[in-house]
Amino acid sequence: MAKWADYGISAVRYNAAHTHIDRLRIHQDNGDSFGPAAEHERATIVRAIKDGVTFITIPRANGQWQKGQSVYIIKVNGVEYLKTVDNGQARDNLENLPEF
Repeated sequence: MAKWADYGISAVRYNAAHTHIDRLRIHQDNGDSFGPAAEHERATIVRAIKDGVTFITIPRANGQWQKGQSVYIIKVNGVEYLKTVDNGQARDNLENLPEF
């Protein structure tokens, strides 16, 4: 299996207002498998994306990681959000990943 990205994101935790993700569970993409989960703060992931590290969402189905969408930083009204699509909404949106 070819690498999908540098890291996959499997789960997220939102702030109280549910507008920004504050922590993410990521897994290193080893090409033929994903590494164990590691939790990181949102700022760490934003900085990594700006530095050229690639991320995709990796939802689970039937016990297997599925290739989701690429993750980008999109500005809405001057504020940076983590998104898979530019939907113009002022909130983070990484598909329907589970929350922790």
